[in-house]
Amino acid sequence: MAVYKDAKTNTWRVIFRYTDWTGERKQTQKRGFPTKREALAWEREQQNKSTADLDMTFESFAELYEKDTKPKLKENTWHTKEHIIRTKLLPYFGKRKMRDIHSKEILAWQSEMLRHTDENGKPYSPVYLKTVHNQLSAIFNHAVKHYNLHVNPAALAGNMGKAKSREMLFWTKEEYLKFADAMMDKPLSYYAFEMLYWCGIREGELLALTPADFDFVKSTVSISKSYQRLNGRDIITDPKTTKSNRVIQMPEFLRDEMKDFLNSLYGVEKEDRIFTITKYYLRHEMERGCKAAGVKKIRVHDIRHSHISLLIDMGFSAIAIADRVGHESIDITYNYAHLFPSRQMEMAVRLNNERAEKGE
Repeated sequence: MAVYKDAKTNTWRVIFRYTDWTGERKQTQKRGFPTKREALAWEREQQNKSTADLDMTFESFAELYEKDTKPKLKENTWHTKEHIIRTKLLPYFGKRKMRDIHSKEILAWQSEMLRHTDENGKPYSPVYLKTVHNQLSAIFNHAVKHYNLHVNPAALAGNMGKAKSREMLFWTKEEYLKFADAMMDKPLSYYAFEMLYWCGIREGELLALTPADFDFVKSTVSISKSYQRLNGRDIITDPKTTKSNRVIQMPEFLRDEMKDFLNSLYGVEKEDRIFTITKYYLRHEMERGCKAAGVKKIRVHDIRHSHISLLIDMGFSAIAIADRVGHESIDITYNYAHLFPSRQMEMAVRLNNERAEKGE
């Protein structure tokens, strides 16, 4: 370690040497410090990071957290986490030392988050508050698990917000058919919504579809990837979960529709994206279609709920539905329990009959 003054610029420069996890000697440096005190402070932080000393600041630990976790995550997942860390956590905790952040500091931060309103006087949603707190807790959990922090202060403070902010909305089949009829003036929009409704796929899964994903002999479509638009770039990732990798059996009418649609496309190769549109386009078309058809306005993602509710109404089990839409069956049971027909009366009658038979 060394601190030097650059006579030409009248600023300070730090050269920091350390041994990485492979045992290899490394060197890093930083220039332009206006005072020796600031140069020494930066040098001290580098020493804390290299030895995983929790005397380091939260900002420095956030850099370690990024180094440890970012390579394991999808790009869009890290992008969401990074935005929360940069805009909601670092401004408050950045300069505080990790070992000096306790539950009372977390409670004070929560109070600020709960009091916050935007320029229109609107507070953060309960779901967003919970998401932000979960990210803070994840950073401290990482410190507990891998860097010998004794306790997670965010866990001690308790969560804020809540998991769900709105009632689940969906269309009946009749409402969707009215909407679809209004969409027929734009084939691209019509076929996109046909796939969303009759297959229950996610937006990202729809936008990643290529001709190679369709097997018109078997009437299937394979879901093996997802599309995201990130920082002006088109990103193709794995689906949301392992369970999301699946092959969906299409109804015959949809198979015929998609076959005709693909045949109408000019110059589209087997691995080219079919729906070269954006999520914004889908939202805009949803609004247009709802207004034209006179049906209630729902989100694009609610079309997936509509597909699941249709399958429930048709009498399919939670396990069968989960397999089709790429969920765990327990999630279908929990999130859509209110849609499944109650069999409580049938259970009571059969239990009564069972007792009567045993008593004979």
